[in-house]
Amino acid sequence: MHYLDHNATSPLRPESLSAMTHALAAGGNPSSIHAKGRAARAIVEEAREKVARLAGAKADQVIFTSGATESNNLALFGAVEGSLAEGDVSKNASGRITRVFVSAIEHSSVLSTADRLAERFPWLRVSRLAVTADGVVDLEGLRVALREGKGRAVVAVMAANNETGVVQPIAEVSKLAREAGALLLVDAVPAAGKIKLDFSLCDYMTLSAHKIGGPQGSGALVVRANSSETSVPLQPQLVGGGQQKGLRAGTENLSGIAGFGASAHSLEDGEGERARILHLRDHFETALKHAVPEAVIFGVTQTRLCSTSCFAIPGLTAETALIGLDLDGVMMSSGSTCSSGKVAVSHVLAAMGVDEMLAGGALRASFGWSSTIEDVNAAVASLVKLRERAAQKSKDTKDHSEAA
Repeated sequence: MHYLDHNATSPLRPESLSAMTHALAAGGNPSSIHAKGRAARAIVEEAREKVARLAGAKADQVIFTSGATESNNLALFGAVEGSLAEGDVSKNASGRITRVFVSAIEHSSVLSTADRLAERFPWLRVSRLAVTADGVVDLEGLRVALREGKGRAVVAVMAANNETGVVQPIAEVSKLAREAGALLLVDAVPAAGKIKLDFSLCDYMTLSAHKIGGPQGSGALVVRANSSETSVPLQPQLVGGGQQKGLRAGTENLSGIAGFGASAHSLEDGEGERARILHLRDHFETALKHAVPEAVIFGVTQTRLCSTSCFAIPGLTAETALIGLDLDGVMMSSGSTCSSGKVAVSHVLAAMGVDEMLAGGALRASFGWSSTIEDVNAAVASLVKLRERAAQKSKDTKDHSEAA
């Protein structure tokens, strides 16, 4: 089997499994004050330190969640509702969030949350930011949007796109947001471990464990909210106990957090791994273009994550390709994983203006810590076979039509 779908879920790293096993054996509730509780709390706080280093943040800025989807929901709803809860809004109108700008290529958990915010707060202006044909957020469009309207704004731009791998100009986005007094949410899920993250550029950052070889069901929201810095609004969405400073109630997922911390720690000296993965991606694209010159690789002119290759072969549909690849033991995706189960045209490629027929054949090969050159060669061989089969079918159909 050849697994090339690390952007969906990267297989559990051995060090993460070991940390999870240790945590499960340790037991205890991190909120308890007895010995087992204190031991559990130590596991959580050690993992918090490791995740904070991955984000370029401080440990007390990390809130553990069930995953990036919850984190994105908490960040956006928490920001808007938090700004309303900060005192008398009529006397503090400048702090009230009235505008939300999200790039058109964000993950569905950001786009859907923004839409839900618009439904709940009809006075809230929610807009999508355009991107270029190469999949980079339009900075001039953002600049213009921030100048329009009154009240504070929240901007959401991901660090790198999960489908194309195109890295976004977060430093420039941050500068524009700061100048306008806006808050910035950076979904760093696809980028974590592939590029250096710098939380100082934003106000909210989301992470996910299973994208970096940790367990599913564990994520984090990094938020600028502590006693040492000016805090940003964050209204908790899960209430109950006082866990995590009251910002996210519920007993912590001890084993999941331990595994998250271990996977984050494994990336601290990851230059060698990133170089190896980049070599695999480049080898894949070079071999594919050599064998299938008409193949289109999206975002190829821009800086991309080492792990991601989004491409299409004209005449080959994504649904047919995925079935054929799977029969050959090669596992890929047709776009963002959370859209799996249905093969639809990617909203990312649509935002880039890609022809709908070509976008309908888009596939994503994503590489990670367990990927090998054998996986790459098997994938290329399978794609070439599928392309030849599609070409033959097209020829037979044409010959039959002409004969008729």
